[in-house]
Amino acid sequence: MLAFGRKQVLQPEVLNLNAVVSEMDKMLRRVIGEDIDLVTVLDPELGNAKVDPSQMEQVIMNLAVNARDAMPQGGSLTIETGNVELDEEYARQHAEAEPGSYVMLALSDNGVGMDAETQARIFEPFFTTKLKGEGTGFGLSTVYGIVKQSGGNINVYSEPAKGTTFKIYLPRVEEPAGVEHQPEASPERAGRGETVLVVEDEPGVRRLARTILERNGYVVLEGADGSEGIRVCEEHREEIHLLLTDVVLPDTGGPALAERVTALCPRVKVLYMSGYTNNAIAHRGVLEPGVVFLPKPFTPEALLSKVREVLESPHS
Repeated sequence: MLAFGRKQVLQPEVLNLNAVVSEMDKMLRRVIGEDIDLVTVLDPELGNAKVDPSQMEQVIMNLAVNARDAMPQGGSLTIETGNVELDEEYARQHAEAEPGSYVMLALSDNGVGMDAETQARIFEPFFTTKLKGEGTGFGLSTVYGIVKQSGGNINVYSEPAKGTTFKIYLPRVEEPAGVEHQPEASPERAGRGETVLVVEDEPGVRRLARTILERNGYVVLEGADGSEGIRVCEEHREEIHLLLTDVVLPDTGGPALAERVTALCPRVKVLYMSGYTNNAIAHRGVLEPGVVFLPKPFTPEALLSKVREVLESPHS
């Protein structure tokens, strides 16, 4: 049951959600595309929450992708933060909620909206409004699972042809931001000191991958494009175990980069990632059949599992 049935390994930190949203701004604009306006309304007095920053980035990304898909002709996505007090009346109307002080994160679109029946099932694993072959319904059940495991609540408000709003409430804490809590990595997915070269032109994605990998026992080197990736590889050719690269880079393709890197470092294994779907990648013929591929946006668990899978696979 994924998010409902299997808890994820969280690494909570005290942080301000305004910072998370601001750092994701460029990446979000790229994901939603030019036809959708991104508007942020961030409360300057916003309190802190104790959550896993990588997981919260995944929550925001999944909801943004959901909003994008609901606006095929373009529209507007608004991300809002605020301090709220949930009272006894709210708790009575929402069975899983507790009265208290919360920080709110809301994502609203003016897309196709949902009817009441769809809203009632939207967080169920495998439930999807997409056509067959366009993806599974794991995105929102994952969001639900992360929010609940973080001690929060999520609600959806929607009307057909008017749009949808997701509101997340996370308990407000008085601790200052920046206090980090880093439990041990899950043993089956933890790194063993291997070095991963991450080549990705989007700084937000690169930073997210680096944060996840370093917290779980890997050494990370970075490149913003193919040329930089080659330079880093030449400087560290005896150290690199895995190349994690986007399929499409500003100056070259991922497969071309992989060919250069493996010529320099024959022992290096390769994991590709892309915002394109598996079907699109196959249709475009960008990658050979059977090549290991990580779709973006990715969860920390998905990234760590794929990295481990590739590192432990025999050389072809």
